[in-house]
Amino acid sequence: MAPLHVVWFKRDLRVRDHWPLYRAMQAGQVIALYGEEPALRALPDFSDRHRLFIDQSLAELAHDLSRLGVPLFRWAGEVVDALQVLRACHPLAGLWSHEETGNLASYARDRAVGRWCRDQGVPWQEIPQFGVVRRLASRDDWHAHWSAFMASPIAPLPPPQATPLLVLHDDTRWQRVQPQAARLETAAQPGGRRAAVGVLTDFLTARCQQYRGGISSPLRAPTACSRLSPYLAWGNLSVREVLQATRRQALALGESAEHAQACVSLRQFESRLHWHCHFIQKLEMAPALEQHCLHPGYEGLREPGLAGPHYASWAAGETGYPLVDACMAMLTRTGWLNFRMRAMLVSFASYNLWLHWQAPAWHLARLFTDYEPGIHYPQIQMQSGVTGINALRIYNPIKQAQDHDPHGHFVRRWLPALRRVPDAWLFQPWLMPASLQRQVGFRLDVDYPAPIVDFDQSYREAKARFALWRQQPGMREMARQVYERHGSRAKQPVRTAPRAASGRQLGLFPEGGKS
Repeated sequence: MAPLHVVWFKRDLRVRDHWPLYRAMQAGQVIALYGEEPALRALPDFSDRHRLFIDQSLAELAHDLSRLGVPLFRWAGEVVDALQVLRACHPLAGLWSHEETGNLASYARDRAVGRWCRDQGVPWQEIPQFGVVRRLASRDDWHAHWSAFMASPIAPLPPPQATPLLVLHDDTRWQRVQPQAARLETAAQPGGRRAAVGVLTDFLTARCQQYRGGISSPLRAPTACSRLSPYLAWGNLSVREVLQATRRQALALGESAEHAQACVSLRQFESRLHWHCHFIQKLEMAPALEQHCLHPGYEGLREPGLAGPHYASWAAGETGYPLVDACMAMLTRTGWLNFRMRAMLVSFASYNLWLHWQAPAWHLARLFTDYEPGIHYPQIQMQSGVTGINALRIYNPIKQAQDHDPHGHFVRRWLPALRRVPDAWLFQPWLMPASLQRQVGFRLDVDYPAPIVDFDQSYREAKARFALWRQQPGMREMARQVYERHGSRAKQPVRTAPRAASGRQLGLFPEGGKS
């Protein structure tokens, strides 16, 4: 019986640009493993929305792996148990996977897998997936690492193998994933490589024209933004292949006046791919960010917990502030919201409601289809003011609505109760005279809630609390230490698109767009 190499899939649900899969298949016969991991799925940052996206991605992954002769097995249990069962049935030549920067539970799981591999003499090859560096000594060197990684070759598609014969003891926890190329239709973005490639191609060839100036508006952002975040979070695409495809498209467009807007947008998009890894590096270097403030001096600033009815009203989208509630309604329905509106939701929870950041972080993690722990927790802490190295960002939801939804189209779409409210009162319906409410058929606190807090008063109180808290001894020194460990050392790589050698359209993917 030939020894088997096991490729363990986690947040890398693809076969292209997958160096662990390629190298394992170069080394010998391969089977693929995905663990459902009940311990992780029971955590407050996991939801059925994630499960559905994963299921869709796994069905397509099984289809792509089957063309390579690699069976994909799903294990309804913890990964160490799966490896133990496999080893009892077959000799294992090695375990292969990408490095993962996840939550504390996945970190503990990886350490348990590492101990098992050492105890059993099974070599475990972990390969970086992002421009994130394990055991990075200094942030001074990080940008050079990132640039070198992103310029490195994309893993080729491995040649097919003969499907290995796998004999397993009867165990209901094993399930061979059946190949399926079709996607399920949902209100949220569907999972899978094919959907991901379609979204990327559409963005780079058409929608990128809207990116610059369009990503802040909740009305324009659904088409102006790349919409690639869930496919990067669950690994249907790699950051490296997206960045290299972006550079190829910029090269194809050249620097003509006709394509100037698109080229500027593509450079801005590339800078955000840089920030993607920058934030994940923070969690890699400080895994406890899920539970503790980046700046330790802010521990105790707010009391942890659900904080009673204010949290419930915020999570349900019933704060009485129309743009806040419309954003929560859209996010609850679709699993996506643009960055500025995400920041506004956290700002309102953190400053106006004075909620500890952790419970809102868990709620948003469950709603975001694109939940990526390494981006999520640093961003939540930055927006709630506890990093010590970022300015306070307190978003006024009335002004944000006036700036980004001036005619109320977004608010009316997601809050039907406000559709008959005139524009002049739409973003502050509590100021609407009772006589006008009766005239248009709207009742404040019946059809739509009154504000649960006064914005101006809560804004002033939050700023005063921060000003007082910062006066404590040692706060400035701790902030300096946080910056030394986690602060950005280089500006975002605003990269000038090189001139194209000809006017022809370059392929976005060297191997073709289908998979």
